Amino acid sequence: MRQDWSRYWRSPDRPIEAMYAHFEQHAYHRHSHETYSFGVTETGAQSFTCRGGAHTSAAGMVMAFNPEDPHDGHATNPLGFTYRMVHIGPDLVAEALADATGRRTGLPLFTTPVLDDPALAAALRALHTSLLSPTTALHRDELLTATITHLVRRAATTPLPDTGPTRSARVAGEARQLLHAHLTDDLTIDDLARAAGTTRYAVYRAFRAEYGMPPSDYQRQLRLRTARALIAAGTPLAEVATATGFADQSHLTRWFTRYFGLTPGAYRQATTTPPPGPSVPPRTG
Repeated sequence: MRQDWSRYWRSPDRPIEAMYAHFEQHAYHRHSHETYSFGVTETGAQSFTCRGGAHTSAAGMVMAFNPEDPHDGHATNPLGFTYRMVHIGPDLVAEALADATGRRTGLPLFTTPVLDDPALAAALRALHTSLLSPTTALHRDELLTATITHLVRRAATTPLPDTGPTRSARVAGEARQLLHAHLTDDLTIDDLARAAGTTRYAVYRAFRAEYGMPPSDYQRQLRLRTARALIAAGTPLAEVATATGFADQSHLTRWFTRYFGLTPGAYRQATTTPPPGPSVPPRTG
C-alpha cells in the first residue's frame, strides 16, 4: 500500500518554492498562501473548497490560486492523489510580466481554481521538474517567465497582449558572446539581459529568433561540444563532467546520449580504438 510522501524545494534568493507529494490520508486544514500557487494533479484526484465552491482536480488538471485564497484539500477517494505545486511571490510574477510586455502591468487574477488545459499542465510540469532536478539557472529562468506568461494569457481575467518576436542580431550576439566566454558559469537570464542591454524576455526572444533555440539549450550544446573534445583527448569522464558544468557524470551521460545518440563511454571507445583493417582473402593453391 502506498504511503503519504512529500518533497519540498525553496529558492535561497527568490520567492519561489515547489512541492511534489502523494497523499492518501493527509487532509489540509483551511489555509491560504501569500503567493500565487499553481499546481498540476498527476494521478488520482483531490477535492477542495475555494471561493465559496467545491472543486475537484483530476489527473492532468491545473489548479490556480491567487494570493490569500483560502482553501483546504484532501484525496477524493482512498487511492489518493499525486500532485506538483509551485508557489511564486507576487513581486516575481509582476517582474516576469513586465519583462514579457516591456511595461509594468497589474497583478493577474485567476477566477477559476481548476482548469482542464493540457498545454498549461505541460508547462507547469516542466517548470516544476526543473526546480527539483539538476539544471542550470538559465533554464529555470526561461521556464519561469514562459510559464507565468502562459498562465496569464490562457487563464487570467485580463490576458496579456501578444508581443511580436524580437529579431535583433546585436542582442542575440551579445548574449551568445557571454555564453562562450563563461562556459561553465551558472549564468542567469539577468546576466544575458545586462550583457545585451535589454530585458530578459527580449533577449530570450531575440536569441531564439537568431539561433533557433533558447539560450539554455545553446549553453548546454556548447558544454557538450567541449565535453566531446575532452573525451576524445582522453580526459576521464568524471573530470569532463566537472570541467563542462554538469552536475555529475550521470548528468553528463544523460544529455550526451540525448544529443549524440551514444554514451560518452562509447564515444571514447570509438575515438581511441583504431578501425579494423581490410580483410585479406585466403590464398589458394
